[in-house]
Amino acid sequence: MRECSNQKIAGTQACEQHKREWDKHVQNHTCQSFQGARRILRRPGESLPWQPAAHVNSQPHDEPTTEAPRGNYFSPSRFYCIETICAPCGAVIAWAKFAKSESPTNILKFLESVYPTEESQPDYICIDKACQVLQTTVSNGSWDAIWKKTTRFIVDAYHYINHRTTDYLC
Repeated sequence: MRECSNQKIAGTQACEQHKREWDKHVQNHTCQSFQGARRILRRPGESLPWQPAAHVNSQPHDEPTTEAPRGNYFSPSRFYCIETICAPCGAVIAWAKFAKSESPTNILKFLESVYPTEESQPDYICIDKACQVLQTTVSNGSWDAIWKKTTRFIVDAYHYINHRTTDYLC
């Protein structure tokens, strides 16, 4: 529990005072509970007629978030996604957790932290959001200042089918 210095009860993650919250957490997160079964069976983005409507993240991509502090640390925090940079052979070069969004701004900050110098920047970056990332670099001035001399952003074949021929930048 947050800000609780009492001794934990053996076999739990809570003290005597907070044992009821621990028991509730355990009950809600077992595979036999309704929430546990739903977590196992539901696929991301799946919406079936008999299921309650999914909560839609209304957080704008680049806006700061205001979160209420968690009352306990019984389970780890959830992240929107984990972004990885891989070499052509498949080896992971770097990774970052994105807490609320996979926005082009977050992607660029990650790329700039991994490739801080011109010499370290790759020739190509293949990413599903290449058009959005490129648009952001042009808008914020980092295309001319950082990326134009060294790197090209390309879209993988799987995502290319969603791109418009009318989008000049794309």
